[in-house]
Amino acid sequence: MAVNMGDIARLANVSKPTVSRVLNDSPLVSKETRERVLEIARAQGYAVNRNAQKLRQLRTSTIAVLLDFGSHRRGRIGDPFIFELLAGVSEALSIRNQDLLLSPPGLTDAKSCVDLLRARAADGFIFLGQGGREPMLRELGRSNAPFVVWGAVDAGDNYCAVGSDNRLGGRLAGEQFSRRGAKRWLFVGDISHAEIHLRYEGMCEVAAAKGAEVLHLPVSDMAFNAVHAAVAGWLRDHQAPDAVFAFSDTAAMAVISAFRAAGLVAPRDYALVGYNDIPPAAHFSPSITTIEQETHLAGAILVEKLMQQIEGIRAQSAMLPTRIIVRET
Repeated sequence: MAVNMGDIARLANVSKPTVSRVLNDSPLVSKETRERVLEIARAQGYAVNRNAQKLRQLRTSTIAVLLDFGSHRRGRIGDPFIFELLAGVSEALSIRNQDLLLSPPGLTDAKSCVDLLRARAADGFIFLGQGGREPMLRELGRSNAPFVVWGAVDAGDNYCAVGSDNRLGGRLAGEQFSRRGAKRWLFVGDISHAEIHLRYEGMCEVAAAKGAEVLHLPVSDMAFNAVHAAVAGWLRDHQAPDAVFAFSDTAAMAVISAFRAAGLVAPRDYALVGYNDIPPAAHFSPSITTIEQETHLAGAILVEKLMQQIEGIRAQSAMLPTRIIVRET
């Protein structure tokens, strides 16, 4: 009887997806595990199924990446975090000899995505950000198209997502404010986005436990200038908070600028926490306390999860670690 991938997995005492990773040269497998699996495969005379091999020959070796243009007016994305994440994805695809196709903003419905696959323009999709397209993602999930999403991880979703622990990130920000003795906390961000909503909820959990007041400034446009204008307008009409949690580091920079124009300086007058730990956050004046997301690891796992689906293996969602980096603010 011919040996299959499941047999190799059992003999090597690893999962079937791990065997698939080894056979596809995934960088996420340790050297020791790789050598053990390959040795067992050779000893058992394992060969790739010819029909599967033919199917692979029909592949384009191209992965379409879609950015969340909808959260930025005029289709312009200025947040460095997205490009840090894109760089991680690009590197992981390059290791697997896959090409990256940056898809246009107009690809906004499930049918267009499926049509792209049928036209053999790409083998699968990586969505960098859920944004406001969750209904479309759920519809695409029902089509069994191979895709993975960077965003909030929800067990109720019918698609594979990879993201950080956003709720924990919010709690870490709240705990930082509590340590500073702050009692009036402002959250800046659009909580209609699942990731941002989880950050808000995490902060609110700590606020409730510590007896702090929570204020919310929704911003639908995530660009620096739009956030700056929104914060400046809010300050004209409200008493200033003593702590601000911004949905991103770019937004945190806009907060610092708008508050400074109003005569308020961090950390003297308020505490501030951003999100993402983009490189400028450490060098801004003042340097920004932030919640770190591991973009390099995220890129590798996004590609890994997508390639599993392309191989016909069910991919499970994954949540990455989150930590706070305390700086001047």
